[in-house]
Amino acid sequence: MATIEEKKVGKIVAENFRTAKVFTEYGIDFCCKGGIKLSDACSTRGLNVDEVVEKLETIMQVADQSPYQEMSLSQLIDHIVGVHHKYVEETIPALKFYVAKIERVHGDRHPELASIREEFLAAADALTVHMKKEEFVLFPYVKAMEDAKSKNFPLSKPHFGHIENPIAMMEEEHDTEGERFRRIDSLTQGYTPPADACQTYRVAFSMLQEFEQDLHTHIHLENNVLFPKAMALYSELNF
Repeated sequence: MATIEEKKVGKIVAENFRTAKVFTEYGIDFCCKGGIKLSDACSTRGLNVDEVVEKLETIMQVADQSPYQEMSLSQLIDHIVGVHHKYVEETIPALKFYVAKIERVHGDRHPELASIREEFLAAADALTVHMKKEEFVLFPYVKAMEDAKSKNFPLSKPHFGHIENPIAMMEEEHDTEGERFRRIDSLTQGYTPPADACQTYRVAFSMLQEFEQDLHTHIHLENNVLFPKAMALYSELNF
């Protein structure tokens, strides 16, 4: 059995969601970059791996109450769409309004607001298209695979070839948005409003931070829980 140092960061969080707090504390990306071993992640960031492991082992002594690993693929997809996709769709309009407003009012004193607005608008457009590709192409086929297995009937190969193809595309797009929000995090100084920020300014930064946090959970559930299970089921169906 692999030691915790040799385990992939995403797998550690998939096995116990509480560990996400530790990775967030140390700035270790467990969603987009979750495929890296813990030892390598610590080395890259110049962290003491023993210190990180000690914190992880302490938090892992408490049983993980998250139900994600126990959910069926269909249940997990419904959760992702009903919670995370819905959050993105409902939050984008308000955030578009806020980032445009604070740039218009404060942009002369804080020119970085123009870049923040541009980055968020690009993210909003990309995520909207990305989620529809999942909802209309990948997710229905994953549900069909699960249904075929439970009812023991044959399922034709998908038009996209191997399931690795759309999953690889989704993971690449996840990486793109992860990088985009790292730039937003940097531009906002960790979502810290300046001293002269008005209430709208503060609300905008708080919403951007919440949006990024939700995106981390959203991507983690897909990259580290849903996609590996879908790949395993595809292989089991002997395509």
